[in-house]
Amino acid sequence: MIINKVRDTIKKYNLVNDGDKIILGVSGGPDSICMLHILNYLKDEFNIKIYAAHLNHKIRGIEAQKDAMYVAKICDIIRVPCFIRAIDVPAYCKEKGVSLEEGARILRYNMFFEIKEKISADKIAIAQNINDQAETVIMRIMRGTGLQGLKGIQYKREDGIIRPLLDIDREDIEKYCEQNNLAPRIDQTNLEEIYTRNKIRLKLIPYMVENFNPNLKESISRMTNLLKDDSDFIMEESNKSFNDICNKISDNTISLDIDKFINTHKALKNRIIRKCIDFVLGDIKGIEQKHIQDVNNLINSHKNNLRIDLPKGLLVYKKNTSIIFTDEDLVEEKISYDYIIPKSGYIKIKESNTIVESKILNIDEYQKSKSDKYIKFFDADKIKGNLSIRNRRNGDKIKLLGLGGSKKIKDLFIDLKIPKEERDLIPILSDENGIMWVIGHRMSEDYKIESNTRNVLRISFKAL
Repeated sequence: MIINKVRDTIKKYNLVNDGDKIILGVSGGPDSICMLHILNYLKDEFNIKIYAAHLNHKIRGIEAQKDAMYVAKICDIIRVPCFIRAIDVPAYCKEKGVSLEEGARILRYNMFFEIKEKISADKIAIAQNINDQAETVIMRIMRGTGLQGLKGIQYKREDGIIRPLLDIDREDIEKYCEQNNLAPRIDQTNLEEIYTRNKIRLKLIPYMVENFNPNLKESISRMTNLLKDDSDFIMEESNKSFNDICNKISDNTISLDIDKFINTHKALKNRIIRKCIDFVLGDIKGIEQKHIQDVNNLINSHKNNLRIDLPKGLLVYKKNTSIIFTDEDLVEEKISYDYIIPKSGYIKIKESNTIVESKILNIDEYQKSKSDKYIKFFDADKIKGNLSIRNRRNGDKIKLLGLGGSKKIKDLFIDLKIPKEERDLIPILSDENGIMWVIGHRMSEDYKIESNTRNVLRISFKAL
């Protein structure tokens, strides 16, 4: 019966192709030994070649060595080529600052893919079962997962990982091993209630099965398959939006168009951010939902030229209308400009994509005019030499209208709470004697309109 189930799973999800070479991850426990035995039985039917790969993690001392010897022996009996490697996983985890479980997984999969490349294999078979599926989904629910997490463990991945036992119950696996006298190795740590997964396996799931749903594992498996279709559709849409919204700058830097992103459906936004992170880092492990929210907050901030630092060296910048994801410091070129402007006419300031227009008025025209934040009037006869529009310089001062005395532009910006990264972008109107107007903010006392003023200079400033 269990062989038929595995056969059906392979066919239903198209896990293998004719002539495939498949590496089997074999720990020596019941799941992997069952998979090894069944795929060896089915190899001629599917015309596949199988190989076993075992990693001694050096975590369980002599017991781990016995595991490796057992795997080598059973592979020799059934004539399956076997690769065995020993790596000091605890030392690796200490060096990298990761948990034993995570470090073991990383090194195990690194070995699988290395062997896959070495022998030009097509697939890597992992012996996860329907119990693993239920445990994984419950763990993710407890952490507050989204739709992607509720998909659970997948039958196959694009990188060649397949899971032919994912529809099989662990109890049936153990019965199969007993009926076939396989005598698999038992990792006693799996029976200790010290890890979250073990507690879920040994206490929570049995309680739920007994008191709520005797078919819990099957129900969860059915749910993951239903949600996979929904998740795949949303992911397909997010890929389309990602390609439209994001622009590759280099192999480790990508930019996101803020305006297009804001108009994207909410269901796609977090997925697009994750894809940007994955582009830079190669994966999103270690990136949590709170980090995704940090990026969203950056996008929605009214401030500009900001940066946030995320795990694994990821840097996210907000620059004008773009969000830039990278793992390198972006060195800003200091903006510097200085334009001579006519007393009547207009000029475009390309650095700020704005137009400055100037016009000489008589006093009667002035009295009919209105000023606002970006339209100001000056006594034209008090102006000396050329008029210019420029950004700030060290030592700049202005005699503020109505206050008397001079104030450094730097101190003015501090008082106005203008962010440092925005200060070089603020245009300044000046003549040969000094600053006339910090555009959009303050005017100078020295150029104000008085009762004896006859000629007025009108300056307007507007964005294109």
